[in-house]
Amino acid sequence: MLGLLPLRAENLKLHTVVIDAGHGGKDSGAVSKDKQSYEKTFTLSIATLLSEKIKQAFPDVKVIMTRSTDKFVELRDRANIANKANANLFISIHINSATSTSPNGYSVHILGKSSNKNRDLFAYNMDVVKRENSVVLLEDDYSTKYQGFDPSDEKSYIFMTLMQNAYLEQSLLLASVISEKLKGGPIKADRGIWQNPFLVLWATAMPSVLVELGFISNSNDLAALKQENKRDQIAQRLFEAFKDYKEIYDGSLEIQQDEIKAENAGTLQADPAPVAPVRYGTQIFASSKIIDASDPAFLGYKPEVINIGSLNKYIIGIFESEAEARKANETIKLKYPGSFMVKLTPEGATRFK
Repeated sequence: MLGLLPLRAENLKLHTVVIDAGHGGKDSGAVSKDKQSYEKTFTLSIATLLSEKIKQAFPDVKVIMTRSTDKFVELRDRANIANKANANLFISIHINSATSTSPNGYSVHILGKSSNKNRDLFAYNMDVVKRENSVVLLEDDYSTKYQGFDPSDEKSYIFMTLMQNAYLEQSLLLASVISEKLKGGPIKADRGIWQNPFLVLWATAMPSVLVELGFISNSNDLAALKQENKRDQIAQRLFEAFKDYKEIYDGSLEIQQDEIKAENAGTLQADPAPVAPVRYGTQIFASSKIIDASDPAFLGYKPEVINIGSLNKYIIGIFESEAEARKANETIKLKYPGSFMVKLTPEGATRFK
């Protein structure tokens, strides 16, 4: 069962997915050795094919593209598109590259530190992280927008790793399904699932993955990516992963509702217990670790911690008045761009628009 779904789950089935075609416009992304093929072109093609497949099979699901043409979209705007749509899912599509022509294959990435506990976060795979994040250098006033973030400075990633996606468990599930579905497809080698501090994943408030669909620097991968039928096969495999994930997601909600109904049916009538007041606040991040309230990551705020399974949600700016909480949220979001408002009830904290 997905561990972070609200207990009161009526009408919360997977209804909106955002598909992000990496790069675009003045940002070509990775470029082939012969300078004839661009990452931005392949990502848009595959993203468009995936979007069409989802729309055709699930007309009740809203599919949003961060870009549908060859235009430049800032990283934070890609995430904001998903956040404003209250999306259930964010899939960012990319093509990898390396200085050597030998690396090949696909990989799936979620937000976080290296998945190997014995591996230093910055000693492995940081070349691709820095490359994907370096697009912020093309944005005006990027240092202010991203709180002084420097894609070339490893120290900039330390604070980001504390901003663990509150949907880590669901993101990992989606990544696992995608990785399995891509096996045996046009891009042959499976490079596994990674946890990395990609800016575009950090800023999204929903289950999110970034998929690297082959190496443009590898002749075999590039040959497959150049063929429209091969790109369609890749999109089909991504669609099948979406379909399977949606089935699990929606099924989990139904199970929770059955459990709630069974629990309510077995409860004897009694005098109503005092009802705790509903409160509102801003969730700044979630972590599997318990972080001391005096940690500098809280910037002087005193968080309230809500434990959900193996994750701890850190919430600040809490008020019984929604208006006061919203006012506080305006200031908090300047310091924590990936934060979002939540409603606090006896059942826990649920995202609140």
